[in-house]
Amino acid sequence: MTAFNTKNGVLHAENVALRDIAEQHQTPTYVYSRSALTETFKRFQAGLLGHEHLICFAVKANPSLAILNLFARLGAGFDIVSGGELARVIAAGGDPKKVVFSGVGKSHSEIQSALEAGILCFNVESINELHRIQQVAAKLGKIAPISLRVNPNVDAKTHPYISTGLKNNKFGVAFEDALDLYQQAAQMPNIAVHGVDCHIGSQITELSPFLDALDKVLGLVDALTERNIHIQHIDVGGGVGITYNDETPPEFATYTAAIMQKLAGRGVKVLFEPGRALVGNAGVLLTKVEYLKLGESKNFAIVDAAMNDLMRPALYDAYHNITTIAESPTQAQTYEVVGPVCESGDFLGHDRSLAIAEGDYLAIHSAGAYGMSMSSNYNTRARAAEVLVDGDQVHVIREREQIADLFKLERTLP
Repeated sequence: MTAFNTKNGVLHAENVALRDIAEQHQTPTYVYSRSALTETFKRFQAGLLGHEHLICFAVKANPSLAILNLFARLGAGFDIVSGGELARVIAAGGDPKKVVFSGVGKSHSEIQSALEAGILCFNVESINELHRIQQVAAKLGKIAPISLRVNPNVDAKTHPYISTGLKNNKFGVAFEDALDLYQQAAQMPNIAVHGVDCHIGSQITELSPFLDALDKVLGLVDALTERNIHIQHIDVGGGVGITYNDETPPEFATYTAAIMQKLAGRGVKVLFEPGRALVGNAGVLLTKVEYLKLGESKNFAIVDAAMNDLMRPALYDAYHNITTIAESPTQAQTYEVVGPVCESGDFLGHDRSLAIAEGDYLAIHSAGAYGMSMSSNYNTRARAAEVLVDGDQVHVIREREQIADLFKLERTLP
């Protein structure tokens, strides 16, 4: 089954017409396909069967409880970057023993919560963080499992805002310092060295950066073995891209085969941290055309979704395909697709040829990753609803916010 397909001129999510969803649940609404989520996870896993592995979904890509629960049922672990994400994983039925905790700014309380939950591993990103984990673990009388997130200074060839593996990025420890830090960690009484972690960026569409980074990591593993520090797992991170427009990222089978070939004969568990790759093309954002504003130099399609609903275009100048959800007799024109937020940067697409009229619905594609998770209430706008389609069933997995919800925690002055 194709997750998003056209039947009789109407775009569907699995067996449900998107127009019916838009009319019943209003817009903006995020729509996800259960079959797409499930099949994508299984395709990623297919090349790893027979090898000890754990696929840790990067929660930041899409933290919906329903999606986390679905992946947990499929056997996934989770890559988290905050205490809040740990709480979400647990609330969704995820196993803390399959959680790796990344991020450069872990607080005392976050470290304590993770230790008490019994997570799989901390991905440590600085010497000061290592000392803090030792202190918190000692206070609790626990042993903290760690890996160092090693920064290999490899160019991921992606947008600079989502590149994380260069020496000028804030993430990880410098490759040149890693050996010494591991030796320090091995001497700490409440630290257990379990692995090596490397994550070089996101939306990577070439295979070579992954392999170059892994070569450096494997050299470090060999140096650690010579010093009697034995690694139980290698975390190769995430970052495999998706097709938004004309990108050609490596197929999962090609990617996993190349990684496993590098690891052949080493006898270590391999961890992956895919996020966007699993959810990006499993979701669309539905929006309604409120006004068509025709001008001398540009035409504007003003829709009810905005930069607060989908931040990526404003933040990265990112491209998302935008289509109508039903055939229209209207003549196509070129539009700037923009929202009602009071910012010139509030756009969802430039120069799009669309046959539309006021009141029509549009689908913004490839919105399953970093859509709802990055949304905000800017301009006091309620965040969108989320639904998940399973065959011919539509499940509301997040109710639309109400305006009163946005200031219920606020107080006026006495």
